[in-house]
Amino acid sequence: MTCGGGIDRLKAVRKVADYQFGRGVGERLFPDDVRITLSRKTGRIRQILHGERLIATLNPISGLLNLTVEGARRLVEGGNPVTRWVRVQDGVASFIENGGNVFAKHVADADRDIRPMEEVIVLNSTGEVIAVGKAMLSGAEMLSFKRGVAVKVRRGASEKTKKGKGAK
Repeated sequence: MTCGGGIDRLKAVRKVADYQFGRGVGERLFPDDVRITLSRKTGRIRQILHGERLIATLNPISGLLNLTVEGARRLVEGGNPVTRWVRVQDGVASFIENGGNVFAKHVADADRDIRPMEEVIVLNSTGEVIAVGKAMLSGAEMLSFKRGVAVKVRRGASEKTKKGKGAK
């Protein structure tokens, strides 16, 4: 079931984006012509698409957005994202871009306000989006620790589409 023009739903996902990533992000991330799909079982917001491109999904447990690489690129357009970013060393960028996790020893810089379990955008040294995932450490810990996973990558920019149930 899709919802093309649901103003209330669009307002809702924009407010979630503003809460999660900073004031004004919702309008930049979700233009007026986005398409919102609903869960068939619950009727709740599930996916937000622009054209045929998936921008984000709404996590039914946390109520927060899970960005796609496309959604992260929208946040980074015109410079660095305001919040929730991690910059990695050049030597590991291709590994992460292909879906590998970010280890603390490879973090070159990070937003100090990141808290564990938050959605983050992973950038290479030139500021290009290479992955999206969930922070396992705070921003300060990412910079001071030399061991452990800093970001559990959900999707790398070069990663091939994963086949799900019933995929041929």
